[in-house]
Amino acid sequence: MLFDVKEKKLLTLTRDDPSQLLASYAKRGFELDGCEWPSVEHYYQAMKFDDAAYRELIRLAAHPADAAKLGKSRRHQKRKDWKKNSVTYMTRASYIKARTHADVAQLLLDSGEMEIKDVSQYDYFWGSGRDMRGENAFGKMLMGVRKKLREELNQQ
Repeated sequence: MLFDVKEKKLLTLTRDDPSQLLASYAKRGFELDGCEWPSVEHYYQAMKFDDAAYRELIRLAAHPADAAKLGKSRRHQKRKDWKKNSVTYMTRASYIKARTHADVAQLLLDSGEMEIKDVSQYDYFWGSGRDMRGENAFGKMLMGVRKKLREELNQQ
């Protein structure tokens, strides 16, 4: 969705809406680390764990929401470096998704200089939270991917 907020355009999305191309739940598969991933969410959730069998279970989940639920398991130990590397994994997957699907890259590029916000009501890290004061790490990450895509285009 596009909104004009005080003359500054804003692109809003919800990370867990599979119908939104830029969302991590969008079923736009890509190859990364030697596997086919059905969505960014599948990859992101699987990368939380060192256990290869559990990562594969997440990769094969029928829906991104199922992958997210498996990624929240307390029965499986998360990687020790997860907190400091989580944004890197989300960025890698989102970038590869954009490089794999021209329509995703074009949507990002067409957003120009718009601020991108994940309007998640309850997530104050990846989203903007109920009061729009959250970190919006997902939106910032997408703006970073957009910048990299633009730089690559300019180098051609």
